[in-house]
Amino acid sequence: MITLKKVDEDNFRKVVGIKLNEEQSKFVATNVYSIAQAWIYPEVARPFAIYNDEEVIGFMMIDWDEKEREAGIWRFMIAEEHQNKGYGRRAMECALNTIKESNKFDYVYLDYVPGNDAGKHLYESLGFKETGEIEEGEIVMKLDLA
Repeated sequence: MITLKKVDEDNFRKVVGIKLNEEQSKFVATNVYSIAQAWIYPEVARPFAIYNDEEVIGFMMIDWDEKEREAGIWRFMIAEEHQNKGYGRRAMECALNTIKESNKFDYVYLDYVPGNDAGKHLYESLGFKETGEIEEGEIVMKLDLA
């Protein structure tokens, strides 16, 4: 079963050790960088290890901004050896359910790097729509929760 657990001293090393292939590494910041950002923005950054049962298989960081009533998928990756098994979809569904069930947000946003066709396809299949905005060279997508 896919679950999200906060990054902590028990799973930190496994999260930092997640590898992507060379092509995919262009699409997302390293997990060390993301965890450093979580330290700098503790009021909104929520870093999670993605588990399949008891095994760490990925990483996700959610931008949890209750003041603005918006949540964002800030970072998302599934380790190379665990891809193409449906884990990414289930992890995104788990995150979206957590966000929806909180009743604190009007929408969820994310950005993807042009060329990340697999990511774009996954996000569209979950209901995200491109907004027409480009942020730091990345295409912004939004999912309305209302």
